[in-house]
Amino acid sequence: MGFFANPVLWASTLTLTVPIALAAIGATFSERGGVVNIAMEGLMEVGALIAVVVAAATRDAWLGAAAGTAAGALAAVLLGWASLHLRADQIVTGMAVNVLFTGLTSAGGLTGFLLVALYGQNGTPVTTPQLPLWRIPGLDAVPFLGQVLSGQIAVFYIFLALLVAAQFALFRTRWGLRLRSVGENPHAADSLGVGVIGLKWQGVLISGALSGLAGAYLSIGTLNLYNTGMVAGRGFIALAAVIVGGWNPAGAALVSLVFGFLTAATYQLQTASALPKNLVLMIPYLVTIVVLAAFARRVRAPAADGVVYEPRA
Repeated sequence: MGFFANPVLWASTLTLTVPIALAAIGATFSERGGVVNIAMEGLMEVGALIAVVVAAATRDAWLGAAAGTAAGALAAVLLGWASLHLRADQIVTGMAVNVLFTGLTSAGGLTGFLLVALYGQNGTPVTTPQLPLWRIPGLDAVPFLGQVLSGQIAVFYIFLALLVAAQFALFRTRWGLRLRSVGENPHAADSLGVGVIGLKWQGVLISGALSGLAGAYLSIGTLNLYNTGMVAGRGFIALAAVIVGGWNPAGAALVSLVFGFLTAATYQLQTASALPKNLVLMIPYLVTIVVLAAFARRVRAPAADGVVYEPRA
């Protein structure tokens, strides 16, 4: 019980959950609108780099976070343009975006090129400001909970508000109903006067923005630097969270929390276990694969998710 009663374990769990959950919540909007988004890895890398560039230049971490969010949305335009206007295969398009920005190698694709072009071989400035930690008055004094919930990176508390807003918007508003109808039967939605393409674009851009914010959280929240490949597969884990979570923001966040806990637990186990370090670090990814294989067939995707929309004349 001592292992699970450690507040550092649970504080780390929340810290590690946020970037995955942000990207997963964003992808929920895209996929509920019928556009498959497997490009989160690349979008997060873009957000991470641009956040550092702007934060370092302006000496303002919040401007960096805003720029990273905007960069993710702007990069998502590539996905939307290819998927909605060129009507290309969305899986291929998403992977192409990943390859463009990450290269899927240590070279880092376009983000790696920009990193070297801007800063040479020395990397991003060591004086880059970080997002602040927020202490919650009154909560600090509460045993255990204060150590877990207070003193998190500021974006954690913004994430909580975004989660509530996303759940409400998707399932309790007319806009959310229309977005979901577009992902289920776009032609029926079109016949009722719903702007199908416009709503699909909105879902894609929301996904890009939240992926960019997730990347900014990694680079100027948990750290104050950018390294190529620092997203380290979190975009693909976010995709798994969307699927296992049933294309529901709350479900996706819960699955992200499980992965965050497993990752935090492996960090603790590295010092307490005789197992090889690399084997311990594999545990969260292995569990994710097993869970995805077990639950993927038990959840139903939006009927038109990934289906190329052809407007009727």
